[in-house]
Amino acid sequence: MATLMPPPAQSTPRPATAHRGRFAGRRAGMVTFSGFPEDPRPRRALEALLDEGMHVDLICLAEAHPAGLEERDRLTIRRIPLAHTRGGFAQYAYNYLAFILLSAFHLSWGLRQGRYHLVHVHNMPDVLVFSALIPKLFGARVILDQHDPMPELMTTIFGFREDSLPVKAMKFFEWLSLGFADAVITVNIACQRIFSRRGCPPGKISIVMNAPDEKIFPVTPARATTPDPEQPFVIMYHGSIVERNGLDLAVEALALLGDLRSQIELRVYGKENAFLRSVQARAAELGVASQLSFQGSKRVDDLPAEIQQCDLGVIPNQKNAFTDINTPTRIFEYLAMGKPVIAPRTSGITDYFDADSLYFFEPGNAQDLAATLRRAILDPAERKRLAEQGQRIFSRHTWSREREVLLGLVDRLLPDQGS
Repeated sequence: MATLMPPPAQSTPRPATAHRGRFAGRRAGMVTFSGFPEDPRPRRALEALLDEGMHVDLICLAEAHPAGLEERDRLTIRRIPLAHTRGGFAQYAYNYLAFILLSAFHLSWGLRQGRYHLVHVHNMPDVLVFSALIPKLFGARVILDQHDPMPELMTTIFGFREDSLPVKAMKFFEWLSLGFADAVITVNIACQRIFSRRGCPPGKISIVMNAPDEKIFPVTPARATTPDPEQPFVIMYHGSIVERNGLDLAVEALALLGDLRSQIELRVYGKENAFLRSVQARAAELGVASQLSFQGSKRVDDLPAEIQQCDLGVIPNQKNAFTDINTPTRIFEYLAMGKPVIAPRTSGITDYFDADSLYFFEPGNAQDLAATLRRAILDPAERKRLAEQGQRIFSRHTWSREREVLLGLVDRLLPDQGS
């Protein structure tokens, strides 16, 4: 969801004023190389700690906000003036190093107000966890929240070979980072397997999935929609518009639908970039430019209304090392709103869903995606059935449930610490 615009000031989370809850009087630092409140995972974790009475010092990127210090009752936000830009490997390394050093300084400076009981660090990068070194020496317990395995993601972005020096270095630093943390959180079973295989004790890893907040994505009953000749069949794509997420594959599949394609509108939500323009040019070459509708970026809070207007959500990921293990949050967002989903048959998804809960296609295969789209378009009863079964699986992984996993972990880390 990194491409989404930040919500307006009135919709940003505000901490409760009552100093009650299981962590009342405790103090936490949180560090994330992303903007707040744009990045949903740190936002949800921070809200959970605030709701339980904790004081939180957040260090994040400035992004669309002014750099500097912001105070909100029990929440202090330090926004660092660095850009989260896509670029070469050297640019990533420079930005990461600068942010680590600045985060370490601000966490150490924050000790003037009293010690931290907890420091919650979100990767990427993994080594950002070492910004918590000084607070840890003063007794803080450290959680490393592994959103993504860096070797797999960087291999996908930069095309590194598995046996290359950069990948070996990333695995080594990942191992050091996992060892430094007192507890590790990750997003799904596939990532848990990877970190365990690379040396982290399985008992040290908890899974807190990227479930959408029910306050933003209220569960909506699925319903069968029959084709209306006056209205297009709307397929929705939202999120980062990058090559690995396969928008180009969706356009190729759309062109293969023959007589059906004139009835379809593929609505795309995200940040305009060079890759999007290349996809639009390809759509024109294939004769489906009029079916591709770019809607621009939307705030997370506005996405439910957009999802309500679609008939089907598509996750057209290409096949690569990262998408093989990813469980896209978008699946849960569509299902929460009662919409069926087409997704690639990868381990990160099939660990949770089966053919009775999602439409599957072979990743990277435009012909199979087109055949699956045709099947979904022509059978409204099946769309409703799959959406209903998908919702049953989603109900086991709502944020209210995942939140309790996070808070239970924090509870286990802190019980013997004084305030």
